Amino acid sequence: MSSNPISGAGYLLEGLKLLFKPGIRPFVLIPLLINILVFSLLVWLGVDQFEQLMDRFLPDDESWLAWLRWLLWPLFAIAIILVVFYTFTVIANLIASPFNGLLAEKVELYLGGKLGDQPAGAKQIMKEVLPSILSELRKLLYFLLRAIPLLLLFLIPVINLAAPFLWILFSAWFLALEYGDYPMANHSLPFKEQHQRLKRVRMTSLAFGGGLTAMMMVPLLNFLAMPAGVAGATVFWHQQLQKLPKG
Repeated sequence: MSSNPISGAGYLLEGLKLLFKPGIRPFVLIPLLINILVFSLLVWLGVDQFEQLMDRFLPDDESWLAWLRWLLWPLFAIAIILVVFYTFTVIANLIASPFNGLLAEKVELYLGGKLGDQPAGAKQIMKEVLPSILSELRKLLYFLLRAIPLLLLFLIPVINLAAPFLWILFSAWFLALEYGDYPMANHSLPFKEQHQRLKRVRMTSLAFGGGLTAMMMVPLLNFLAMPAGVAGATVFWHQQLQKLPKG
């Protein structure tokens, strides 16, 4: 199967369009409300704390090193925004994971896919709560084991100039794993198998996750990032990932 960034970005756009389809709209509501709550809290926290961080870690305007503030500010801002946004995204996904699984199921059925017989509505959500939370915690552990060494790069002179770009790349990859889990878990694929399938089409996966990362940075549009990610990952699964061989 081919791997290219154009198709990865296309899956996300298709997922965004699907959110407004009549048969899918009702299943978008809860993930959307959770995302609005989480990102509203994030915006308030960011506005309140960002300037304090800048004053603490970078020279003030009266220092002869003040020019460093303007040189490093964009890189520092990107790093802080990505770290904080992703932390809150993990929390939002942890809360919304059962509903995201249901949304992925409805999108796949809309696309003509097939799923095994499952209980519907509230019964299905209750049945999937524990497995969904365990899956999110497993992904969180995967994230932390790789994110902590990356964050340490921000403390190393010279290397820290490249750290924000490495973080963006890692975030794109992890968001592909994060949202790809929902449709693949509906087919009982273990995390290791999900990881292997996404690696086989790495450029497509990175473009999909990169599009989500960018979407999270855009005010108002970021509220739709979670449901669009779930729907887009389901399109990704339906059109490409499920056709890849196992193992």
